Amino acid sequence: MIGQGGKRRGLTPEFYRAKLIERLAAKGIHDERVLEAMGRVPRHEFVDAAWDLRKSYEDTALPIGRGQTISQPFVVALMTQALLEGREARHVLEVGTGCGYQTAVLAELVDRVYSVERIRALNQSAERRLRGLNYMRVYLNHGDGHEGWAQQAPFDGIIVTAAAAQVPEALLTQLAPGGRLVIPVGAQDGQQLCRFTLKPDGGLSREILAGVSFVPMLAEKID
Repeated sequence: MIGQGGKRRGLTPEFYRAKLIERLAAKGIHDERVLEAMGRVPRHEFVDAAWDLRKSYEDTALPIGRGQTISQPFVVALMTQALLEGREARHVLEVGTGCGYQTAVLAELVDRVYSVERIRALNQSAERRLRGLNYMRVYLNHGDGHEGWAQQAPFDGIIVTAAAAQVPEALLTQLAPGGRLVIPVGAQDGQQLCRFTLKPDGGLSREILAGVSFVPMLAEKID
Protein backbone atom coordinates (compact mmCIF):
# COMPACT_ATOMS: atom_id res chain seq x y z
CA MET A 1 0.00 0.00 0.00
CA ILE A 2 1.30 3.47 -0.93
CA GLY A 3 0.85 6.32 1.53
CA GLN A 4 1.48 10.04 1.32
CA GLY A 5 4.75 10.99 -0.29
CA GLY A 6 4.86 7.69 -2.19
CA LYS A 7 6.21 5.64 0.73
CA ARG A 8 4.98 2.13 1.28
CA ARG A 9 3.22 1.82 4.60
CA GLY A 10 4.57 -0.65 7.10
CA LEU A 11 8.08 -0.91 5.64
CA THR A 12 9.70 0.45 8.79
CA PRO A 13 12.93 -0.61 10.52
CA GLU A 14 10.77 -2.62 12.94
CA PHE A 15 9.13 -4.46 10.03
CA TYR A 16 12.48 -5.41 8.50
CA ARG A 17 13.94 -6.42 11.86
CA ALA A 18 10.97 -8.70 12.50
CA LYS A 19 11.53 -10.37 9.13
CA LEU A 20 15.23 -10.75 9.91
CA ILE A 21 14.44 -12.44 13.23
CA GLU A 22 12.13 -14.88 11.44
CA ARG A 23 14.96 -15.78 9.06
CA LEU A 24 17.46 -16.22 11.89
CA ALA A 25 15.10 -18.52 13.79
CA ALA A 26 14.47 -20.54 10.63
CA LYS A 27 18.25 -20.97 10.21
CA GLY A 28 18.65 -22.41 13.70
CA ILE A 29 19.12 -19.53 16.13
CA HIS A 30 17.11 -20.78 19.09
CA ASP A 31 18.17 -18.63 22.05
CA GLU A 32 15.22 -16.31 22.63
CA ARG A 33 17.43 -13.79 24.45
CA VAL A 34 19.62 -13.46 21.35
CA LEU A 35 16.67 -13.18 18.97
CA GLU A 36 15.08 -10.50 21.14
CA ALA A 37 18.35 -8.56 21.34
CA MET A 38 18.81 -8.72 17.57
CA GLY A 39 15.26 -7.45 17.26
CA ARG A 40 16.06 -4.39 19.36
CA VAL A 41 19.29 -3.27 17.68
CA PRO A 42 18.75 -0.90 14.70
CA ARG A 43 21.19 -2.42 12.20
CA HIS A 44 20.47 0.33 9.67
CA GLU A 45 22.20 2.77 12.05
CA PHE A 46 25.45 0.78 11.74
CA VAL A 47 25.72 0.62 7.94
CA ASP A 48 26.51 3.22 5.30
CA ALA A 49 23.64 5.62 4.72
CA ALA A 50 23.76 4.70 1.03
CA TRP A 51 22.15 1.33 1.81
CA ASP A 52 18.36 1.34 1.97
CA LEU A 53 16.43 -0.21 4.86
CA ARG A 54 15.73 -3.45 3.04
CA LYS A 55 19.41 -4.01 2.26
CA SER A 56 20.42 -3.07 5.81
CA TYR A 57 18.36 -5.97 7.18
CA GLU A 58 19.28 -8.63 4.66
CA ASP A 59 21.22 -11.55 6.11
CA THR A 60 24.48 -10.56 4.51
CA ALA A 61 27.77 -8.85 5.36
CA LEU A 62 28.22 -5.29 4.08
CA PRO A 63 31.32 -3.10 3.66
CA ILE A 64 31.90 -0.39 6.29
CA GLY A 65 35.13 1.07 4.88
CA ARG A 66 38.80 0.56 5.70
CA GLY A 67 38.59 -2.94 4.20
CA GLN A 68 36.24 -4.05 6.98
CA THR A 69 32.66 -5.35 7.02
CA ILE A 70 29.63 -5.46 9.26
CA SER A 71 29.11 -9.18 9.87
CA GLN A 72 26.21 -11.18 8.50
CA PRO A 73 23.39 -11.08 11.10
CA PHE A 74 23.26 -14.90 11.26
CA VAL A 75 26.95 -15.00 12.20
CA VAL A 76 26.47 -12.28 14.84
CA ALA A 77 23.56 -14.25 16.30
CA LEU A 78 25.43 -17.57 16.12
CA MET A 79 28.50 -16.17 17.90
CA THR A 80 26.41 -14.46 20.55
CA GLN A 81 24.39 -17.61 21.13
CA ALA A 82 27.58 -19.68 21.40
CA LEU A 83 28.93 -17.28 23.99
CA LEU A 84 25.81 -17.16 26.18
CA GLU A 85 24.09 -20.50 25.59
CA GLY A 86 23.05 -22.09 28.89
CA ARG A 87 24.77 -19.51 31.07
CA GLU A 88 25.03 -15.90 32.13
CA ALA A 89 27.93 -13.64 31.18
CA ARG A 90 28.21 -10.22 32.79
CA HIS A 91 31.68 -9.04 31.77
CA VAL A 92 32.51 -9.54 28.06
CA LEU A 93 35.36 -8.56 25.75
CA GLU A 94 34.92 -8.05 22.01
CA VAL A 95 37.96 -7.98 19.75
CA GLY A 96 37.23 -6.02 16.58
CA THR A 97 34.67 -3.28 17.26
CA GLY A 98 34.22 -2.39 13.60
CA CYS A 99 31.05 -0.34 13.22
CA GLY A 100 29.79 -1.41 16.66
CA TYR A 101 26.88 -3.67 15.63
CA GLN A 102 28.07 -6.81 17.44
CA THR A 103 28.99 -4.55 20.36
CA ALA A 104 25.42 -3.28 20.58
CA VAL A 105 23.95 -6.79 20.44
CA LEU A 106 26.20 -7.83 23.33
CA ALA A 107 25.30 -4.68 25.27
CA GLU A 108 21.64 -5.73 25.11
CA LEU A 109 22.53 -8.96 26.93
CA VAL A 110 25.38 -8.41 29.40
CA ASP A 111 26.28 -5.89 32.09
CA ARG A 112 29.49 -4.52 30.54
CA VAL A 113 31.08 -4.80 27.12
CA TYR A 114 34.75 -3.96 26.55
CA SER A 115 35.71 -3.70 22.89
CA VAL A 116 39.10 -3.29 21.19
CA GLU A 117 39.56 -1.93 17.67
CA ARG A 118 42.91 -1.48 15.90
CA ILE A 119 41.69 1.19 13.41
CA ARG A 120 41.26 4.49 15.23
CA ALA A 121 38.73 5.94 12.77
CA LEU A 122 36.43 2.93 13.26
CA ASN A 123 36.93 3.08 17.01
CA GLN A 124 35.90 6.72 17.10
CA SER A 125 32.90 6.40 14.79
CA ALA A 126 31.65 3.33 16.67
CA GLU A 127 31.90 5.22 19.96
CA ARG A 128 29.87 8.15 18.59
CA ARG A 129 27.26 5.79 17.17
CA LEU A 130 26.92 3.70 20.33
CA ARG A 131 26.70 6.77 22.58
CA GLY A 132 24.12 8.28 20.23
CA LEU A 133 22.03 5.12 20.63
CA ASN A 134 22.41 5.32 24.43
CA TYR A 135 24.67 2.30 24.92
CA MET A 136 26.42 3.58 28.03
CA ARG A 137 27.83 0.32 29.46
CA VAL A 138 30.20 -0.10 26.53
CA TYR A 139 33.90 0.75 26.86
CA LEU A 140 36.06 1.09 23.76
CA ASN A 141 39.81 0.97 23.31
CA HIS A 142 42.10 1.61 20.34
CA GLY A 143 44.61 -1.22 20.48
CA ASP A 144 45.90 -4.56 19.23
CA GLY A 145 43.21 -7.16 19.75
CA HIS A 146 45.77 -9.95 20.07
CA GLU A 147 46.62 -8.45 23.47
CA GLY A 148 43.03 -8.31 24.66
CA TRP A 149 42.41 -5.84 27.49
CA ALA A 150 44.35 -7.15 30.47
CA GLN A 151 43.43 -4.25 32.75
CA GLN A 152 39.75 -5.26 32.60
CA ALA A 153 40.25 -9.04 32.76
CA PRO A 154 39.10 -11.63 33.64
CA PHE A 155 36.17 -11.91 31.25
CA ASP A 156 33.18 -14.25 31.35
CA GLY A 157 33.30 -14.32 27.57
CA ILE A 158 35.38 -13.09 24.65
CA ILE A 159 34.18 -12.72 21.05
CA VAL A 160 36.64 -12.14 18.22
CA THR A 161 35.21 -10.73 14.98
CA ALA A 162 38.22 -11.43 12.75
CA ALA A 163 39.95 -14.68 11.84
CA ALA A 164 43.16 -15.57 13.66
CA ALA A 165 45.77 -17.90 12.19
CA GLN A 166 46.29 -19.15 15.75
CA VAL A 167 44.37 -18.43 18.93
CA PRO A 168 46.11 -15.53 20.76
CA GLU A 169 47.47 -16.80 24.06
CA ALA A 170 46.71 -13.50 25.79
CA LEU A 171 42.99 -13.96 25.19
CA LEU A 172 42.99 -17.40 26.76
CA THR A 173 44.76 -16.07 29.86
CA GLN A 174 42.09 -13.35 30.24
CA LEU A 175 39.19 -15.80 30.57
CA ALA A 176 37.54 -16.24 33.95
CA PRO A 177 37.00 -19.84 35.14
CA GLY A 178 34.19 -21.26 33.02
CA GLY A 179 34.67 -18.42 30.53
CA ARG A 180 34.23 -18.89 26.80
CA LEU A 181 36.19 -17.63 23.81
CA VAL A 182 34.33 -17.62 20.48
CA ILE A 183 36.74 -17.02 17.60
CA PRO A 184 37.14 -17.83 13.88
CA VAL A 185 40.42 -19.67 13.32
CA GLY A 186 42.28 -20.53 10.12
CA ALA A 187 43.33 -19.28 6.71
CA GLN A 188 41.00 -17.34 4.42
CA ASP A 189 39.97 -20.47 2.50
CA GLY A 190 39.40 -22.68 5.53
CA GLN A 191 38.17 -20.81 8.61
CA GLN A 192 36.28 -22.52 11.41
CA LEU A 193 34.27 -20.81 14.10
CA CYS A 194 35.44 -22.31 17.40
CA ARG A 195 34.33 -22.11 21.01
CA PHE A 196 36.93 -22.60 23.74
CA THR A 197 35.81 -23.03 27.36
CA LEU A 198 38.13 -22.70 30.35
CA LYS A 199 37.37 -25.69 32.59
CA PRO A 200 37.59 -25.59 36.41
CA ASP A 201 40.84 -27.58 36.35
CA GLY A 202 42.44 -25.00 34.06
CA GLY A 203 42.13 -27.10 30.92
CA LEU A 204 40.46 -25.98 27.71
CA SER A 205 37.68 -27.63 25.75
CA ARG A 206 37.29 -26.87 22.04
CA GLU A 207 34.21 -27.12 19.86
CA ILE A 208 33.91 -26.40 16.13
CA LEU A 209 30.65 -24.58 15.44
CA ALA A 210 30.63 -23.76 11.72
CA GLY A 211 32.64 -22.88 8.65
CA VAL A 212 32.90 -19.09 8.30
CA SER A 213 34.61 -16.34 6.31
CA PHE A 214 36.01 -13.34 8.19
CA VAL A 215 38.57 -10.66 7.44
CA PRO A 216 41.98 -11.61 8.92
CA MET A 217 42.94 -10.57 12.43
CA LEU A 218 45.83 -8.13 12.15
CA ALA A 219 48.04 -6.68 14.86
CA GLU A 220 49.06 -3.30 13.43
CA LYS A 221 47.30 -0.31 15.00
CA ILE A 222 46.22 2.33 12.50
CA ASP A 223 45.95 6.00 13.58
